[in-house]
Amino acid sequence: MTQQQSPERHGSPPVATASTGAVERNGIHPVPDSERHGTPRSLFWPWAASGLSLLGIAYGSYLMGLGLSPWQAILTGALGYVLSFLLVGLVSVAGAWTGAPTMAIGRAPFGAQGNKLPTLFSYVCNVGWETVLVTLSSLGGAAILARVAPGTFARAGGQTPTTAAQALCFAVTAVSVVVVGIFGHSLIMKVQKYLTAAITMLTVVYMALMVHRIDPSALGGGPSGSLGTCIGGVVFAMTLLGLGWVNCGADYSRYLPRTSSGRAIAGWTTLGGVLPPLVLLVFGVLLNAGDPKLAAAAAADPVGALAAELPTWFLVPYLLTAIGGFASGAIMDIYSSGMSMLALGIPVRRSLAVLADGVLMAVGGWYVLFVSPSFFATFQAFLSVIGVAMAAWTAVFLVEQWRCRHTGFTLTSVRPLGWPAVVALTVATAAGLGLITSGDPHIARAVGFLLTDRAAHGTLGAMNLGVVVALAVAGALYACTASLADRRTPGGAR
Repeated sequence: MTQQQSPERHGSPPVATASTGAVERNGIHPVPDSERHGTPRSLFWPWAASGLSLLGIAYGSYLMGLGLSPWQAILTGALGYVLSFLLVGLVSVAGAWTGAPTMAIGRAPFGAQGNKLPTLFSYVCNVGWETVLVTLSSLGGAAILARVAPGTFARAGGQTPTTAAQALCFAVTAVSVVVVGIFGHSLIMKVQKYLTAAITMLTVVYMALMVHRIDPSALGGGPSGSLGTCIGGVVFAMTLLGLGWVNCGADYSRYLPRTSSGRAIAGWTTLGGVLPPLVLLVFGVLLNAGDPKLAAAAAADPVGALAAELPTWFLVPYLLTAIGGFASGAIMDIYSSGMSMLALGIPVRRSLAVLADGVLMAVGGWYVLFVSPSFFATFQAFLSVIGVAMAAWTAVFLVEQWRCRHTGFTLTSVRPLGWPAVVALTVATAAGLGLITSGDPHIARAVGFLLTDRAAHGTLGAMNLGVVVALAVAGALYACTASLADRRTPGGAR
């Protein structure tokens, strides 16, 4: 695969070599061959760290909360995880081809101006996930601090954490995430490798301490969900994991040599992204099967609920595990959201874009912590809406990648507007939003408009097929309209 490189630059010219102690100066322009290094195997570590969060245990409770039996929750979760992260792996291949970040490559099908629409979706997705992860860190951390030092961090007469405790935990995590994000790719790759090792060890200890709450005989009990509920479980699992990362895939593979194996890139990305959260999912299902009350508690405060029966001596290590897991995912999100801001055409340095994202993350965290009436309802609504848009964008991106498999993406002669891609994204997103439901009353008014009231509250509504429909409609529509546009263009040039 050959690929032309764009002369475009955002920020200062790139340095000759990458250093973990220096701020990355590469923006959205293609990384020069002289700075490319590593092997696809190195992609395992950042993606493993991104999913190695105690929230992955709560996902088991969330899936069972849909009405699935323990075995159904495990199977639907595994299928959703693999399918969604395989999309991330396929998108990552384009990073090595071009040396450019994901949303900059998106200019090939969407055009320079048309690409601003999906890039805005991407930016909202990244900032939203940053907010969710750092907010969860503050919720769980404050609950644990209230147990460790109730006189300082708990409200009078109980173990309810104070606002100051939540603000402290939020500030510590947010600042750490922003600092690492500012330094950029090289430091992120190193930090994620060590975070993966440290969090894995602490998570194993946590599992050993909680294993007594598991009742293996409960796996065969409980009512089974219908086929529609199982499909809804697969879709929900896809939005929980891979569909939140598809717009970031090439951001971390773009420093690999352009001759790197596409299969290896997709394989190591998928393995790293799926393996840790799948282990945590299984453990979460086992915990929930042995203690059905856990699901209700985890919906309000996943980290605090999972720590309810921990011995006091492990609370601080548990807190570090929770914060480290959430921070590892937020670090990757804030780095990629900075790339999305640059791809929008905003003329700032990458490091300043990360700083601006940190401010938005703080505002979003304030809303979720102190304004939103229900974390889970808001979280689930966010996943569904963003999942639809990202599924539609992914289909267009992968169809274009397949169309360019022999020539590579062309980034030097990008059209102002790629109307086939924009139309496909718009139509598919609208159709997908019309077929999903939401437990958040504010967002529910804007979605599900293609469903009758009976369907919305029945099996069809539980399936949330809008995500799958958006993926299929966007891919099919773009494949047809792009081929038509090629035939109408003199010489067939795109």
